[in-house]
Amino acid sequence: MSTKKLTFSALLIAIGTLLGHIIYIPVGIAKCYPIQHTINVLSAVILGPGYALSNAFTISLLRNILGTGSPLAFPGSMIGAILAGLLFQKTKKYSYTVAGEIFGTGILGGLASFPIAKYILGKEVAVFFFVVPFLVSTIGGSFIGYLILKMMEKNNWLHKMFMEK
Repeated sequence: MSTKKLTFSALLIAIGTLLGHIIYIPVGIAKCYPIQHTINVLSAVILGPGYALSNAFTISLLRNILGTGSPLAFPGSMIGAILAGLLFQKTKKYSYTVAGEIFGTGILGGLASFPIAKYILGKEVAVFFFVVPFLVSTIGGSFIGYLILKMMEKNNWLHKMFMEK
């Protein structure tokens, strides 16, 4: 394992754990919490699918332990992260990475949250209840991640930090 990758992963986990519930963007009556999705996109591209998945799991776990997250964070963040990472690994395109994060978190993660809400949290909700709020957050955060990647690429930072030996 690369020391740079482990260090960057730890940095992303710290940012996600500390800021994931603080920074939000008002979207009508909803709030978009973009940090986790931004981190998923960055992890998928810079570190790969394995790191993206483990970062999403670790952030969700730490936020639950600290009382700032809910069990619903696990399916959304983890499915989006792994799908984004696999799509980037296959295509090397940021747009597919963003689409993977949005579909994985917004649609698949939203649907996967239903049984957690019903059987673990004891909440009676519709099957598609979480899809819209998950989509709101993941669209915002994924596009922020995309913009950060484009800025890093423009300044050649990605290549300097992670591609050179």
